[in-house]
Amino acid sequence: MGFLNGVIKALGLDPNDRAVAKYEKKTQVIDSLEPEVEKLSDEELARSAEIFGGRLENGESLDDILPDVFARVREVSKRALGLRHFKEQLIGGMALHDGNIAEMKTGEGKTLVATLAVALNAMTKKGVHVVTVNDYLAARDAEWMGPVYRGMGLTVGVISPFMPDDARKAAYQCDITYGTNSEFGFDYLRDNMAIQKSQQVQRGHNYCIVDEVDSILIDEARTPLIISGPSEDDTEPYRVADAVARELIKGTDFEVDEKERNLALTEAGIAKTERIMKLPNLFTDFANSSLAHKIVQALKAHHLFQRDVHYVVKDGEIVIVDEFTGRLMFGRRYSDGLHQAIEAKERVRVGRENQTLATITLQNYFRMYKKLAGMTGTAKTEAEEFKEIYGLNVIVIPTHKPMIRKDNPDAVYKTADEKYTAAADEVAEYHAKGQPILVGTASIEHSERVSKLLRARKIPHNVLNAKVHDKEAAIVAQAGRFGAVTVATNMAGRGTDIVLGGNAEFLAREELEKEGKSPADDPQLYAEVLEKYKKICAEEHDKVIATGGLRIIGTERHESRRIDNQLRGRSGRQGDPGESRFYIALEDDLIRLFGGDKISAIMDKLGMEKGESLDHPLLSKAIENAQKKVEEMHFDIRKQLLAYDNVMNRQREAVYAERGEILEDPNIVERTLEVLEDTANAQLDKAFADKNADEPDIKSVTVRLNALFWPGVAACLEGVDSEQAFEEARPRIIEEIRARFRQKTEELGPELSAQIYRYIFLEVLDANWKEHLLAMDELRRGIGLRAIGQKDPLVEYQFESFNLFQEMLVRVRESITEFALRVSVVSRDEEREMENARRSKNWKESRDPFEMPQALPGNYNDEMENPGVTATAQKTQPIVNDVKIGRNDPCPCGSGKKYKQCCGRNK
Repeated sequence: MGFLNGVIKALGLDPNDRAVAKYEKKTQVIDSLEPEVEKLSDEELARSAEIFGGRLENGESLDDILPDVFARVREVSKRALGLRHFKEQLIGGMALHDGNIAEMKTGEGKTLVATLAVALNAMTKKGVHVVTVNDYLAARDAEWMGPVYRGMGLTVGVISPFMPDDARKAAYQCDITYGTNSEFGFDYLRDNMAIQKSQQVQRGHNYCIVDEVDSILIDEARTPLIISGPSEDDTEPYRVADAVARELIKGTDFEVDEKERNLALTEAGIAKTERIMKLPNLFTDFANSSLAHKIVQALKAHHLFQRDVHYVVKDGEIVIVDEFTGRLMFGRRYSDGLHQAIEAKERVRVGRENQTLATITLQNYFRMYKKLAGMTGTAKTEAEEFKEIYGLNVIVIPTHKPMIRKDNPDAVYKTADEKYTAAADEVAEYHAKGQPILVGTASIEHSERVSKLLRARKIPHNVLNAKVHDKEAAIVAQAGRFGAVTVATNMAGRGTDIVLGGNAEFLAREELEKEGKSPADDPQLYAEVLEKYKKICAEEHDKVIATGGLRIIGTERHESRRIDNQLRGRSGRQGDPGESRFYIALEDDLIRLFGGDKISAIMDKLGMEKGESLDHPLLSKAIENAQKKVEEMHFDIRKQLLAYDNVMNRQREAVYAERGEILEDPNIVERTLEVLEDTANAQLDKAFADKNADEPDIKSVTVRLNALFWPGVAACLEGVDSEQAFEEARPRIIEEIRARFRQKTEELGPELSAQIYRYIFLEVLDANWKEHLLAMDELRRGIGLRAIGQKDPLVEYQFESFNLFQEMLVRVRESITEFALRVSVVSRDEEREMENARRSKNWKESRDPFEMPQALPGNYNDEMENPGVTATAQKTQPIVNDVKIGRNDPCPCGSGKKYKQCCGRNK
């Protein structure tokens, strides 16, 4: 394969080389415009958005204006930031504009590169979203690059957690919006739960650039975004299940599959559990299935989820640790009762299980954008997945200066103790020379183990893991200082460059913060302090270069080669020297689970003593193959997740599209009438639907119509026994429904009718969608069992979910029908009287099945945000028949029949 790639490159057929060559020609055009752009005043540059917006309206494309826009952005950046885009950064900007992933090494200036494509696409005034991995980077990048955008006449906004809705909406109205992937995704879900159009904040999905694209679109893609609300479940069973789990013995009562992260009870374990619970049919009776499931989840909590590896306990709460970035994921909870099981295990307060209200995977959220692009230092190893899932090509951008970092072969040891000792010894050796060292670990637990070894050697160091999440940027910024030692958990996407000699800006800010000031409070003092630290850092830079640059020591190979490459990539930025080495043990999870036998066999053949390490090409190849296996497994998991979510996604798109139409429909009253007619026709169609039946099912159709609309609506069907007579009666029923509906809308008035019916539509649709999501969760949980019956679970899931969705649509239509004709207006005084009557002892309970919901009066806006809330959310009130009705009197329902032939028939 390597030979073939060499031939392709030699013949000039490599698609990456051809793309870069094409972009290089354009950079020459941009360079030729520089003398002309340099003459422009700041005011002329600030009119760029207006000028280029006009050119686009006159029929020019973004590609036509690209050279001019890029030249102007570079000029504004020079003036505002003192940074001039070099050739490779222009190439990166063009790759992003074309909807590609730009792979650029750490320190090549990805944040600055983004300004080119962002400013160009913002000229359309349709909005550009820039997605970062955390809120700190979103705020930092927006503030840092803001002067460039504003210098082009563009507006910039940032979305962050807990910000007010009006500020959030204003941020989306800007030409450019920065934020995290979860904020954008959750805003989309919340917008599709809004009751009024004014409550929505987003304005479409036009163009998006994802920073650290591999971290967001791959590492986080296995976890869907979920908005949930608490269910009414009791939490005590989780404590009971936890107590049972503590009694069961691994290997005897249950077996653990670490590779697949699963476990199963043995026959002995089932018998023992049933004995403990005194329930002989715990695992066979469906009534006990919920408790049995909780016991299995409790076992998973104890044996598959480790404290300080998968989660931490912070302020009495379980906080999930992102396994790829090592960051704390505040506000996230494991689903399916697992989070409650971990809470019970750690003896903290057990929260109630949550019910899904809205959900979407990151894959399907980002595929909504008309144009998507991304940037990262490591994407090539996942190029196949980016292409298959997102349709994104990876373009490797050449570095501005040659890469001179030395990557040493892995050092392989038999035990973890030997490995950590050797790594700590290397730290001590090079720390003595003053060389800055970055030690990478795979978990919080391992970072603390390394820290303990370094403390024993009296080596001062910083530990960067999820427990010091808030100090992340400051620790990383100083990791390149002379003699600095930093121990970090998963250095993926930290977003702050490690500058050799230290970061003068961070040091200056730190000094001001000690005095309780900020750069904005005293700009002159900040400038003086900054100048002082610039000199110190420049001197240290030369000393660090002399020691060999930043040294990277990896204490474990990650499951993904990409994460290892990210750790290595922290060293050797912009032509700096550097060195890296990984320390590995046969006891490491990756080696033990995915390559242990083969690697152990190689090491036995080569022979080695205790404390000795081996570095051999065969070993390196075996380790890489183990990583490839895990990458393929994770890719399959993500593909499977997406395959299932695609089924849900089509339904989600249909429901959200319907929701959008309802919010904006000026003819919502006519839409309601259409639903009533559709409901009536659907019921009428059932009468003669079964051609094999002995007689038509007119009676049940009559009963259902009377229940959905009002008693007596189907009176004209009495005595009908032929299809022809039935079809003649159909238009009379439809016309009667129309007349009753027109009467109802006249009572309410046109304005209130529209507002109430819009609210009923949304309330009914949301309630049924929530129930549908719950049903889909249950379906997904058990669908895998269909494989036992030689059926494809995915095909079965598609079939079953389609049926569930059809049932939901029928429920929505019928629920709207039930509310539409029964809604009525009561005054505030009447409402209070009814409330008092309800509480009085003289209130009579009625068994009348037809109950009348209430709506709010015309002045509802004075007191309530959602119109018609009483119409659907409040418990409906019964009619009280105080007056005795004679059997031959006209029926009070208005059907025109005698009481004994209508509502009094069964009395």
